[in-house]
Amino acid sequence: MDIQLEKKPWYVRYRYYLLGGAVFLALLIYVIVLSAGPRRLRVSMDDIQMCEVKNDKFLEYVDVEGLVQPILTILVNAGEAGSVQRIVAEEGSLLSRGDTILVLDNPELLRDIEDQRDEWEKQRITYQEKEIEMEQQRITLRKQALQTEYELESLRKTFELDKEEFRMGVKSKAQLDVAEAEYRFKRETARLERESLRHDSVANLIRRDLLRTDLERERKKFERARRRLDGLVVKAPVGGQLSFVKVVPGQQVSATENLAEVKVLDQYKIHTALSEYYIDRVTTGLPAAITYQGRRYPLRVSKVVPEVKERTFDVDLVFTTDSLPDNLRVGKSFRVQIELGQPEEALVIRRGDFYQATAGQWIYKLNADRTRARRVPLGIGRQNPQQYEVTDGLQPGDWVITTGYENFGEAEELVIK
Repeated sequence: MDIQLEKKPWYVRYRYYLLGGAVFLALLIYVIVLSAGPRRLRVSMDDIQMCEVKNDKFLEYVDVEGLVQPILTILVNAGEAGSVQRIVAEEGSLLSRGDTILVLDNPELLRDIEDQRDEWEKQRITYQEKEIEMEQQRITLRKQALQTEYELESLRKTFELDKEEFRMGVKSKAQLDVAEAEYRFKRETARLERESLRHDSVANLIRRDLLRTDLERERKKFERARRRLDGLVVKAPVGGQLSFVKVVPGQQVSATENLAEVKVLDQYKIHTALSEYYIDRVTTGLPAAITYQGRRYPLRVSKVVPEVKERTFDVDLVFTTDSLPDNLRVGKSFRVQIELGQPEEALVIRRGDFYQATAGQWIYKLNADRTRARRVPLGIGRQNPQQYEVTDGLQPGDWVITTGYENFGEAEELVIK
């Protein structure tokens, strides 16, 4: 006789399937929970740098590279046109004021100077001839006046004698009248000759002045022409270093053409280029400094070129003390710190690569025991080469991660090992 077996419940018969499904479901829920929660990344303490957020003195300044340049560069121009006959000074040589750099040749100028010399000599000879002529004329007039005065005196005596003889009855009234008329005529003639002599003397003075003026004008023209010879010898206008000569022997140059350059080396300046971001903040007079071999040398912004080229503008700085770095040379580079204001109290953090990775929008903030770090929003204000000013998102005493961001990807939370 067959024994009827009791049928097992379905959950017993399918218990293995149910167990497997439960495990799969739990695993699926775990994966979903993980994906829905914050993304975590484990990082090593050796791969990151931390810093404390704190209130500190904040000085906004720009740190750039500057090149030493001479305080003044003089362009040497040709005083006269001509061909380069000889180059005396070599490029790079040290010159004193007045040292010859090169010599020009201009035959036409030499001919002009000779013509001016001939004209001046001609005018000088003419002046001497005119002076002799006027002197001879003056002597002649004086002789005539002297002769007339002598004749007048003789007539006066004769007239006096005639009057006496008329009173004595020796001579008639008609004879006396003739003698008197002759005496008066001679007296008037003498007066006119004296007046003529005075006028001639005044006229001679005027003529002499005119001739002397003409002679002096010709002399000055000749001197100007002769001084043009000095323009054929190109000399150093100041003491310094001859940086270049850009002509060769035989080359034809025009007047005022630039021939060479002299750098004044008794003083120096620092030249640099800044980002256009600072163009409204950098002005003349701002303090700056360079540090060389552990010593700080103060500077001052002396010139700002407002024209922007390739997103930068030029700035010149001068030393404010007589003490200069050792072995200062043209072309040598220094790191220059240009201050954009006065030190102020501000909430700051140390610079790091987080700014490039996050554009300053967020940062990893550490928990109290510094074992984890989470993203938090961040506000960055001013900055200098060492610090960022924090305007929002952090408090004094907070600790943040400032480096290693290129390895963190999109992790929301970091686990510090």
